[in-house]
Amino acid sequence: MTSDGGMTGHAGAARTRLLRYGDHPDQWAELTVPPDGPAPVAVLVHGGFWKAAYGAEYARPLAPSLQARGWATLVVEYRRVGHDGGYPATLEDVAAAVDLLAGLHVGPVVAVGHSAGGQLAAWLAARPRLPDGAPGARPRVRVDAVVAQAGVLDLRRAAHEGLGGGAVERFLGGTAEQVPERYAVADPTASLPLGVPVLCVHADADGDVPMSQTHDFVARSRAAGDAVEVVEAGGDHYAVIDPDGPAWAATLHWLDHLRT
Repeated sequence: MTSDGGMTGHAGAARTRLLRYGDHPDQWAELTVPPDGPAPVAVLVHGGFWKAAYGAEYARPLAPSLQARGWATLVVEYRRVGHDGGYPATLEDVAAAVDLLAGLHVGPVVAVGHSAGGQLAAWLAARPRLPDGAPGARPRVRVDAVVAQAGVLDLRRAAHEGLGGGAVERFLGGTAEQVPERYAVADPTASLPLGVPVLCVHADADGDVPMSQTHDFVARSRAAGDAVEVVEAGGDHYAVIDPDGPAWAATLHWLDHLRT
């Protein structure tokens, strides 16, 4: 892998590029493509309540199992709260990273996100519905499906419940009463229907993001006409991103079915 966008990898092996979409140290993405032509792309968006303390190292472990099944992967890093992130920078970055795929020889795009990354993954699918002038509006690349792993999918409720110790307010710069227009743009629940297939994966002992975030989102999505499936797993907040765990195995099965 090279910082100038060059490819690394041997003939017949997957090839990886480091792509930069801005000058900030956190504005980059790792694209790995299989050797035998176009492939669907899994965009992996890490969580961490949008905080600078958490980075792409939480998403990378999921990439090899996808690559082994013929997927290309795009591991996305972005500016986070505490390191020049928050609204609108975080949204602009994730959008710009996905738009890097425009013009490349790739197949359908699925956004896969954990925790706050689940919010960002669902938001990526909502981009075509955003008004002109909003961060992420007029996407160059549209997302064809979403996997939300323990996703923070209702920002108003998450803020009211104090998830992440006030992480939503720090991300958006205020409460829903103070900056309602920001919640309207960033909240996946406010953008339903997404119009793409969605898989929600959540663990029953999650102490960071309650399963009610998934249950409520699923109910509202289905009421809006979206096709949504649910996987409920055992374990804590991180069980859903354990590459050797049953939740990820179920996710891979859903992704395989999506390709058929």
